[in-house]
Amino acid sequence: MGEEFENWSGSLRFSPKRIEKPESTSELQQVVRRVAADGGTCRVVGKGHSSSPLAKTEQTLISLEEMSGVESADPEACEAWVRPGTTLEQMGEELLEQGLAVHNLGDVNVQQLGGAIGTGTHGTGKHLGNLSTMLLGLRMVTADGEVIERHIEEDPDFIRAARVSLGTLGIFCLLRIRVQPAYKLHRQEWCTGVRDCMENLTDLIEKNRNFDFYWYPRSDEVKLRTLNPPDETPSIPFADLLQEQVEWAPRIIAKTRDLRFDEMEYCMPAAAGPAAFRQVRKRMLERHRREVGWRTLYRTTAPDDAMLSPSYKRETSVLSVHHNASLPHEEFFADIEPILHDRYGRPHWGKKHNLRGSQLSRLYPEWEKFQKIRRELDPDGLFLTDYFRDLFDLQ
Repeated sequence: MGEEFENWSGSLRFSPKRIEKPESTSELQQVVRRVAADGGTCRVVGKGHSSSPLAKTEQTLISLEEMSGVESADPEACEAWVRPGTTLEQMGEELLEQGLAVHNLGDVNVQQLGGAIGTGTHGTGKHLGNLSTMLLGLRMVTADGEVIERHIEEDPDFIRAARVSLGTLGIFCLLRIRVQPAYKLHRQEWCTGVRDCMENLTDLIEKNRNFDFYWYPRSDEVKLRTLNPPDETPSIPFADLLQEQVEWAPRIIAKTRDLRFDEMEYCMPAAAGPAAFRQVRKRMLERHRREVGWRTLYRTTAPDDAMLSPSYKRETSVLSVHHNASLPHEEFFADIEPILHDRYGRPHWGKKHNLRGSQLSRLYPEWEKFQKIRRELDPDGLFLTDYFRDLFDLQ
């Protein structure tokens, strides 16, 4: 076996036969063709931020870290072509140099763009879609080693499939994304009690561009986070302001995280979120408070139409539970998961979850349409592993 690969949290380690790091589309094509000719399989990996084993393989692992940078940008059209190995931090800075930015980011800026789009990474904001929604077109290496190019204008179904495709349709080599003029945000962090937070939750979500809250089980207190245009910042009279900052959006929405954790996250219909949080809080206080000190995160996202997006065609509340990466998390996550799943929750593909095959297919109205597109592009399963065969319920 070759060198060991370790994901961001350290909870996933495996040793593929080889790790390839192509520097160009032509090199990527050569790798894919060689693997196919040898009768093997391959998986693509970004920065390894996912907690689930999406990248795990005993055969060839393809890293796109050498295929990075913003290739071109068109401020008038509000579009840019970006290589898939570009970290969100790098993309933000390179777009800022041209007076541009993307509509939103998640909490962490170390992820690569290809992985963030392919797993449906998101931030928070009732009217803000996940990062895959900015994908307008792509160039991709398919299982036969050819490069195809598709755009939303000519083939919307293909782009809707590619937006959250988990690396199973092909390997991104260039991404055409929607951008907008660069903008600043006023970030504020507040402390309040659970009751005040939940009684005002609707207003907090409605009145802030970006809003989320963290609940801390040990203190049973809540930290609110709001981001708004600097001249449109509402006050929160029932909370204490802890800190604030005004900065360009890509520098203030996402941050580099040094503390490592594992995470389980479910996306539910927006109306189900408050009750789900209350039930999770009750369960954690009753059973897990001594062992779990990590915060529980509550966010929102806008509906979208990507075939495998957890926010597919519904306003979404997102609940995430975390645990220190060095501590056992299985029992804790397994106890919380049914609460979220039973409220029509869809798991974040990059986080821990135990749903498979028939359970997942019931959650996604276009599940079979996605699988049909996948089979047409990769009939021999070059981009599949045992995990994906189980996940997709393939025999």
